[in-house]
Parts: sequence; C-alpha cells; structure tokens
Amino acid sequence: MTGNRAGVKQPSSKGERVADWADGRLGIYGLAKANMRKIFPDHWSFMLGEICLYSFVTLILTGVYLTLFFHPSMNEVRYQGSYVPLNGIAMSEAYSSTLHISFDVRGGLLIRQIHHWSALIFLAGMFVHMMRHFFTGSFRKPRELNWVLGWIMLVLGMFEGFTGYSLPDDLLSGTGLRFVEGAVLSFPVVGTYISMFLFGGEIPGHDIISRFYSVHILLLPGIFATLIVAHLILVVYHKHTQWPAPGRTNKNVVGMPLFPVYVAKAGGFFFLVTGVLAVLAAIASINPIWSYGPYRSDQVTTGAQPDWYMGFAEGLIRVMPGWEINFLGHTLVLGVLIPLLVFPVVLLLIGLYPFFEAWVTGDKREHHLLDRPRNRPVRTALGVAWISLYSCFMIGGSDDIIATKLHLSINVIIWVIRVSVFAVPIIAFAITKRVCLGLQQRDRDKILHGLETGVILRLPHGEFIEGHKPLTVAQRHVLGSHEQYRALEAGPDVAENGAVRKRSRVEKLRYRLSRGFYGAGAQIPKPTADEVRSSIDR
Repeated sequence: MTGNRAGVKQPSSKGERVADWADGRLGIYGLAKANMRKIFPDHWSFMLGEICLYSFVTLILTGVYLTLFFHPSMNEVRYQGSYVPLNGIAMSEAYSSTLHISFDVRGGLLIRQIHHWSALIFLAGMFVHMMRHFFTGSFRKPRELNWVLGWIMLVLGMFEGFTGYSLPDDLLSGTGLRFVEGAVLSFPVVGTYISMFLFGGEIPGHDIISRFYSVHILLLPGIFATLIVAHLILVVYHKHTQWPAPGRTNKNVVGMPLFPVYVAKAGGFFFLVTGVLAVLAAIASINPIWSYGPYRSDQVTTGAQPDWYMGFAEGLIRVMPGWEINFLGHTLVLGVLIPLLVFPVVLLLIGLYPFFEAWVTGDKREHHLLDRPRNRPVRTALGVAWISLYSCFMIGGSDDIIATKLHLSINVIIWVIRVSVFAVPIIAFAITKRVCLGLQQRDRDKILHGLETGVILRLPHGEFIEGHKPLTVAQRHVLGSHEQYRALEAGPDVAENGAVRKRSRVEKLRYRLSRGFYGAGAQIPKPTADEVRSSIDR
C-alpha cells in the first residue's frame, strides 16, 4: 500500500524543472506575472496594427524561402527552362532564377505571390493604421515617439518594397530603375556621381541587383525588426488607448487580459490574415514577369505602373511641367527636381503633425482616451485634405492608363490633375469640417432632446410633434464626455506696468492657428450640465 504522506514535496515534472531553471536565470516568472495579465481594450480598429505585424511575419517567412532559389546576379545567361516562349533569350541570372522559381520550384509561384501581396497589404495596413491614430488623436503625449517610429516604418516600407520590386530585373522593374536614374541625375553637381555609385557605372551596370538584394534582405528587414520591437515595447509601456465609455478614464484600461483571451484571439487572427493572403495569391495574379520579358535598356513597357505606394512619387513627376533653367553653367531640370523636394515635404507634414498640434494647443498632459473624429473638426479636415492630396498625385501616376482606357486626351487629364492638386485638398477640408460640425450639432441635439422615434404625437391644442426617446447614461457619456479645447488667449497688449508687450511673428501665428483650431466656428459647444439636467427633467 502506497500513498502520499503529508508534508512530503512531490517531485516536479520535467517541464516544471525546465521552467524553474529558466526562471533562476531569466526571471521569467516575474515577467509573466507582470505582463501576461496586462489588460488590452477590445475594438476592431485596434486590429489594423496586427494586420501589419502578421503581414511582416509572412513577408519574412516567404522571403526566406525565396532566397534559397534566387540568384542576385546580373551576369548574362541564355534561358532554357519550362517557360518555352523565352527559351534561348539572353537575360540576367536574376531574371532567369525568378522564372525558375515561378515555373520549376514546387509552390514557388504561390510563395512569390504571397510575398508580393503581403508587401502590398503590409504598406496599406501601415497607412490605414497611421490614419486611425491620426483621426483619433492617439499620437498625443506620451505617444509622439511611437508615432514617429510608425512613420519611419511607413517611409522605409516604401523603399523596401521598391528594392524588392526591382530584384527580378524584368522590363517593368527596369523601367522603374530608369525612372530612379532620371530622378537622381536631376540633382545638380552630385547627381551623376550618385548615379554612377548606385548602378556601378552606366545604367543598368552590374551591381544594382546585388546591392538592392543586400539592402532588401538584410539592412531594411533588420531595421524593421528593431523598430517593430521598440514600437511594441512602447505600446505595452504606455498602455493601450481606448474609446471613451462609462468607467473609462485616462488612468485605467478596460478590456481583456493578454493571456489567455487576447493571445487566443491574436493567434486566430494571425491565421486569418495569412489565409487571406494565401487566397489572394492563389486567385489574383500579380507581377507576371514572364509577360514583360527581361530588362533591356533600349525597350520600355507600355502602361508601366509602380505598386500603389510609389504611385504618389511618380504622379508628382508626371504632373509637373517640364521646366528647365540654366544656372552657373548647369542645367536644372525643375520638372524632376521640384517633385523630388516636394515628396519628402508631403511625408514630413504627416510625420511631424503631433508636435505641431501640441505646439498650437499648448497641451502637455497625457492622453489615453481616443477622440471621435467629429469632435476635432479641423484635425479631421486636415487629415482628409492630406489624403486627397496624396490621392491626386497617385492618380497622376496613372494618367496614361486613364487616357487609354477612357479614350481621353492625356493633356486634359494632366491639367485636370494639376488643378486638382490645389483645389481638391481645399474643397475636401471645407466639406469635412462642415460634416464634422453637423455631426457635432446632431450629437448635441440627441443629448438635449433624445433619439427620434418616428412616432407622431398630437398635442391637446392640435400641434403635431415627433416623440423622442431619452438617451441612456452610457449613450450620453459617449456623445458628450469629450473635452473641448479653448483657443489660446494672447492677453492684453499692454502690461500692468504700462509696458507694451512685444510678440514675435511665430507667437502671433500660434495664436491665430489656435483660434482656427478651437475658436468660434471651429466646434459646436457641448451642452452644459444645467442644459442636460433640464432636458432630463422634461
């Protein structure tokens, strides 16, 4: 007869012994206790960042597989492979190995297409993710640094995508490289030196593919991995933002624990994202390089279009007039040089916005509750105006396709886009601001009068009115709990001692911008507490 005697310690399992060994050296028990029960709020918009993360993981996994078969060399070979129409054609090893991956490696074409679709979704996800942060104001203190990290990843993602897009050395990607060469050559004095260094001689040279390959699989992914880790650490450190609701404040987080609830949901969402990417790759062909043929410097593809994220840069150059001037013996191609200077400026406008808004408002407090976009009309209007400007230039990158498909004059299209670049953002700003003010007024009416029921009532004296249903406490909180900033007051021009205050132009500009953001006509005043109590009593 055997049994366990009281006070005798039972032998631990092998897994427990391994965990104890690791805890003694890494302190994993303390880390798990501190972080595994961390609370995360639940909302569909928070999944946009996860789409970016899971697309990046898919990019790494598929990219590792592709590197096993890709040859980043521009040495000339004669193709002899499964794609018969190109047999005997001279091409680079890079292009030949890409054809080999597509037609001879088991599952190679599927992996190539998953990789390409993942890149497109990765960048699209980052763009939408950043816009979600912009419109809800989650970039405010203490998250300015995290916003900058996300913005850097978006910009680097454009160049990462371009380097990968150029690796197959097909005619379409080669046309893009000619575009880059022309842009580099437009820089006065140093342009030719940069071009010779980049291509290792006259385009196409012999080094560009191997250099892009190193940047694409080593340098930029390493930077991305570092930035993503730093981004996630800051998310955990600052705690997650949340939408306003009863019981939610800047000092708490209402949601579900990281383990097991959030981990289970995140794991399922990862397989959902990768599954969608696999389905897209299986049914929607993308970048069929065999249709374009190998790159030749004396040929160009018709209807050449970059991936969507580089359409903005190409549109800038396409819609710019072909101006040239001679300066100190140098020909300055302004039709290319000016767009190259405008491109980073447009990106910087959105990247530096958190610091601009903090300067305008003078707000140095921490914010963990999100704004409803309608409650910040000017910020929302600026965001829509920026997106409309980006879209105009992106459409400009497809002016030849639009002209061909719609049988229109390309000159007319270019002039329409040129006018739109200046007119559309202004119109978008005005309309968006007006819509936000209208929605604010509707929220105010709901708080004071309740929801429309559609029931028509007749009063004793014969008047017909519509019945209204009072809002619940939770509904009233969501519509009216937001804080409304006040425009900064400049104060009197003359001090108490009679001295005249001197204000710099920058200071005057700040007060003017503050009035534009939060002054009269920039927001609808919230109902006061007395007005709310009076409406409830009625």
